[in-house]
Amino acid sequence: MIQTIINAWKIPDLRKKILYTLGMIIIFRLGSFIPVPYMNADAIKALIATGGENSLLGFLDTFSGGAFGNATIFAMSITPYINASIIMQLLTVAIPALERIQKEGEEGRKILAQWSRYLTVILGLIQAVGFYFTLANSTFKDPVTNATVRAIPQAGWIAGITIVLTFTAGTAFLMWLGEQINEKGIGNGISILIFAGIVSRGPQMVNALYQYMLNGRLNWFGLIILIAVALIVVALVVTMNSAERRIPVQYSKRVVGRKVYGGQSTHIPIKVASAGVMPIIFAMSIMAFPSTLAGFFGKSATTGGFLGGFLKVLSPSSWFYGVLYFLLILFFTYFYTAIQFNPIEIANNMKKNGGFVPGIRPGRTTSDFISKVLSRITLAGAVFLGLIAVLPIFMSTGANLNISIGGTSLLIVVGVALETVRQMESQMLMRHYKGFLE
Repeated sequence: MIQTIINAWKIPDLRKKILYTLGMIIIFRLGSFIPVPYMNADAIKALIATGGENSLLGFLDTFSGGAFGNATIFAMSITPYINASIIMQLLTVAIPALERIQKEGEEGRKILAQWSRYLTVILGLIQAVGFYFTLANSTFKDPVTNATVRAIPQAGWIAGITIVLTFTAGTAFLMWLGEQINEKGIGNGISILIFAGIVSRGPQMVNALYQYMLNGRLNWFGLIILIAVALIVVALVVTMNSAERRIPVQYSKRVVGRKVYGGQSTHIPIKVASAGVMPIIFAMSIMAFPSTLAGFFGKSATTGGFLGGFLKVLSPSSWFYGVLYFLLILFFTYFYTAIQFNPIEIANNMKKNGGFVPGIRPGRTTSDFISKVLSRITLAGAVFLGLIAVLPIFMSTGANLNISIGGTSLLIVVGVALETVRQMESQMLMRHYKGFLE
């Protein structure tokens, strides 16, 4: 990986893209320290500390790179854009008119991207309103003065409009940053921003483990086990990202004039983790939606009654959350793979060009065979992603440690790093390829 980055740095075009991406990340991190008016950052940090990193507020703070705890303009992170992308992809599959637009090529993709931007702003506005009501009704006891402190001391119409519009504008700006990285930088822009937010929380996570050791909640043996498990997870993620099932393809010979075409053997590579970390990001966004919606009514997991109990069950530290989270990862892995991989189209293209899978008849039989292989491979990748994401949740429940987000964070960090390096390698390959004429 390090050698790939060094080689990429030597190529002027790639160096510009790397520097551009780093510049966008710096802007993202600077925005994570610009405060929003009318908000008490100390009170919000105290609320996060009270609930722990396994609470909804702690969950949002981790994936926004601390922007939520600092009450800054990027507090909502890129979540509304992710939700908008999920909705648009679901609608594209369900509505034939949208599917036809998607198949129109570059122009169709531009239209759908524009609609996704509009939907992002709408969802961002709704989520910002939910956050405002949640924080406006949030209080905590100051341990020194024993006074009640509010997260928004002067809640009202002016404060509400200012906070909601600032949060929404921050999300819209992050969406723009992500698209700029996609266009002029390296890697997937949204994944890069989430990666930067998680990595920026690294020192705080290390400090949390240190505090656990000081408090006696974690000993040296437990720390060694945690580090060993983290290294094993990294190795497994790297292995699963590289693993693939190769379907052999044979092309028949064709004689055109005096030349012979075809006759070569090749393969169709199907990656075990072809969806990458996107299913985890999608699943996280969906799981955070009920708590955000409840914020409209000033309800949270600490509120009594049926709604409070329901939100407590959906908190990141509950076993039910882990089970539902696992099932959502399975669903989105299959969904994202189905969007990227079309067995019918692949089988038809092979048939048109005289290709066939040895022992399999061309046409529908080949399509069914590819679908069967793809389903099995995707199941293995989905189960792996789900287990790595949810095991820390059950471990944290049994050990009483706030590490439930650790597995997901590790998966995203390693997955995004591998995906970015893979893009660098593919672009270097294009630049070093000399072609057939030399």
